[in-house]
Amino acid sequence: MIILFLRRLRVLFFIIFGKPDQVLKSPEDDDRKVRRREKNRVAAQRSRKKQTQKADKLHEEYECLEQENTVLRREIGKLTEELKHLSEALKEHEKMCPLLLCPVNFVPVPRPDPVASCLPR
Repeated sequence: MIILFLRRLRVLFFIIFGKPDQVLKSPEDDDRKVRRREKNRVAAQRSRKKQTQKADKLHEEYECLEQENTVLRREIGKLTEELKHLSEALKEHEKMCPLLLCPVNFVPVPRPDPVASCLPR
C-alpha cells in the first residue's frame, strides 16, 4: 500500500515539476549541451567529408590503374605478335642460311621455344 502511494506521489511530482534531470538543470547546462551538440555535428560533417574525399581519391586511382592496365595488355599483345612474326622469320631464314647449312658449322643445339618462354604465366 505504501509503495503504491509513493509511486502515485512520484507521478504527481513529475507532472508538477517535470523529470528530475530537468529540475536540476541550469541554463548553463542547456547552453553547454547545445554547444556540445553543435561541436559534435560539425565534427561529424568534417569526418563524412574526409571519408568522401578518401573514397573519391581511391576511385580516381582505380580508374588510372585500369587505364594503365589496358595499355599494358595491348602492348603485351603487340609484342607477342611481333615475337611470333620474328620467330617465324628466323625459322624461314634458318632453312636457307648458308652458314647454318655448312656441315662444319652444324652443331645441333636444342633451343627453347622463344614464344613460350616470353609469354606471361
